[in-house]
Amino acid sequence: MAAARRIVIENCSIATVDADDTEYSSGHLVIDGDRIETLGAGRAPEGLENVVRRIDATGHLMTPGLVNTHHHFYQWLTRGLATDHNLFDWLVALYPTWARIDEAMVYAAARGSLATLARGGVTTAMDHHYVHPKDSGDLSGAIIRAARETGVRFTLARGSMDLGEKDGGLPPDFAVETLDGALAATERTVQEHHDTSFGALTQVAVAPCSPFSVSTELMREGAELARRLGVRLHTHGSETVEEEQFCKERFGMGPTDYFESTGWLGEDVWMAHCVHMNDSDIAAFARTRTGVAHCPSSNARLAAGIARVPDMLAAGVPVGLGVDGTASNESGELHTELRNALLINRLGAHREHALSTRQALRLGTYGGAQVLGRAAEIGSLEPGKLADLVLWKLDTLAHASIADPVAALVLGAAAPVTASFVHGRQIVEDGRLLHVDEDAVARSTRHEAQRLARIAGQG
Repeated sequence: MAAARRIVIENCSIATVDADDTEYSSGHLVIDGDRIETLGAGRAPEGLENVVRRIDATGHLMTPGLVNTHHHFYQWLTRGLATDHNLFDWLVALYPTWARIDEAMVYAAARGSLATLARGGVTTAMDHHYVHPKDSGDLSGAIIRAARETGVRFTLARGSMDLGEKDGGLPPDFAVETLDGALAATERTVQEHHDTSFGALTQVAVAPCSPFSVSTELMREGAELARRLGVRLHTHGSETVEEEQFCKERFGMGPTDYFESTGWLGEDVWMAHCVHMNDSDIAAFARTRTGVAHCPSSNARLAAGIARVPDMLAAGVPVGLGVDGTASNESGELHTELRNALLINRLGAHREHALSTRQALRLGTYGGAQVLGRAAEIGSLEPGKLADLVLWKLDTLAHASIADPVAALVLGAAAPVTASFVHGRQIVEDGRLLHVDEDAVARSTRHEAQRLARIAGQG
């Protein structure tokens, strides 16, 4: 049968990030509706029917769209604060402000975060939102609405906290939920928004915040809820030395053993950070296929340390990349994390052998798809997979003298995005969003950031 519509892209370098790391110095790719139909060396076959557009991508590298595996969109409104703090001091400094967020603020912050991600080559985003102040509105709905408007594929990790100040936690008491309230609201979010179909644009995960802001009951019952509903689980894990000490003092075991005791290891789980992992921790993650969201810039910003990513990969742990919240990674961009992942890991024990440029690209694409449980759909350029892909412009002053296009993308300056497609639909052209007014987003984020600062100041 004739295709409904085809888009043909030709004359570009292609890094497929498939199982064999197949690359073409000059190749083509054909999009048929929302899927990749064919790709290969040279120009596209002659005689294709129903071609609605042809793109001459000379001077470009095509890759799978980037996949972001950890973020906190609401933090867009508190960038540039507490810049010389470690994690715990940073949280203490910012929770009183974060506790004042409302639906309008969260919507504006999500739009700013998503716009920046999309402009930088992200086609699949996620948001771990765990701050739900009393009477703050429909925060989950606001975030999902912003993602749909931007046009990215999206996972909402519906987070929660039930340990406020009176129970020894860090956030103000009015910014946390009860155990039953958090579970009920999470289940409602899954039922309203999670799409189980192939190619889903919106999915939901169950995501209690962290061991030091969540009760053991919420961790355990959250895992049971996720498995009953058939969705993934996400939380923060082993981010700092202080967290490890906290777990040993409170639970009598380290973070990984604690997670295992509450049902939080498994192929349906991914953890953010995982900086302080010993050999047995890594072995446990590998044995259970628990995933990791590696956030190199945020780990450096908060002086958390260097995650053992080369050792995780060697053991078979699924690893993707994450921006983390923009209060600890003010750029909010994932494509810079390709470079930072490579450079920071080369400061560790493996030095120049820690990561290669192609391993860094794999972390940001296929690795992220694995972590989100979507490797059969996205993360590599292969016939039958979803048409989520990016064209990076590499023939300008910034990159033209670098012969290897993957090295140019990973090690060079941030490359401009000429075109980005999600589900076969273009969302970026020549570095500008096609479906969102960027200037309006910038104005609204500034307005809501100022409003939040005023309210917090009056708090």
